Amino acid sequence: MRYLYHAMCMNLKSIAQYRASFLMQNIAQFVMVGGEFLAVVVLMTRFTSAGQWSADEIMFFWGVMQFTFALCECLGRGISTFAYYVGSGDFDTMLLRPRPLMQQVMGHRLDPRRLGGMIVGGGAIALSCARLNIPWTAERLGLTLMAAVGGFFLILGLFLIEATVSFFSVRSIEMVNVLTYGGRATCQYPSDLYPRPLRILFTWVAPFALSMHLPISYVLGKPLFHVPTALVWLAPLAGPLFFLMMTRVWHVGVRHYRSTGT
Repeated sequence: MRYLYHAMCMNLKSIAQYRASFLMQNIAQFVMVGGEFLAVVVLMTRFTSAGQWSADEIMFFWGVMQFTFALCECLGRGISTFAYYVGSGDFDTMLLRPRPLMQQVMGHRLDPRRLGGMIVGGGAIALSCARLNIPWTAERLGLTLMAAVGGFFLILGLFLIEATVSFFSVRSIEMVNVLTYGGRATCQYPSDLYPRPLRILFTWVAPFALSMHLPISYVLGKPLFHVPTALVWLAPLAGPLFFLMMTRVWHVGVRHYRSTGT
């Protein structure tokens, strides 16, 4: 962890050398994600509810997903762009270093440009909380944090699928984006709004419903599944378990790696 922290600090220091570029890129991210947020606001002013969810509750879901995804892209950029390292041959250098590979990949690149997305996501959470008057308790706060942590590791695990595929194909497989960026766009809204095939996909294959939606729905007082409270606390662990499973699959890909660099 000290190595990972040191690598990320070095990345941040190098990015901070170009302050004007850093500021403009964050403003661009803020405007782009802010446009998505305004689209949600406009949609929910036309349709004040969707299923059992009010506009403010959907805004809460949206904010948690947006904040978590932006944080994942910021800290896990080395995984989401891993195909580039394989295609350029940079992964060969990592293999020669006396450090765990996953630590090197995680610390290889930091993307603080996603700060704008985190600000918009955090703002959506704060606005929805103010309008919903949620009585915050230690339990509700803990479940919200668990949902964010579970979603963070789940998204990292989904990016690892593309990273693993890159060992066998030097070009990115866009089909994987159905689960990553497509999952983000879909699961910004409660999973019970979708048809049964999509609910199955995002509950048991890419378990956003377990790691994020179930604890958030419990915080909002409308549990998605009728399960005991203990299982609501355990559900976010689906994210870290998915990440660990994909890490093992990724190491299988490492063993089949053949250099593609020049």
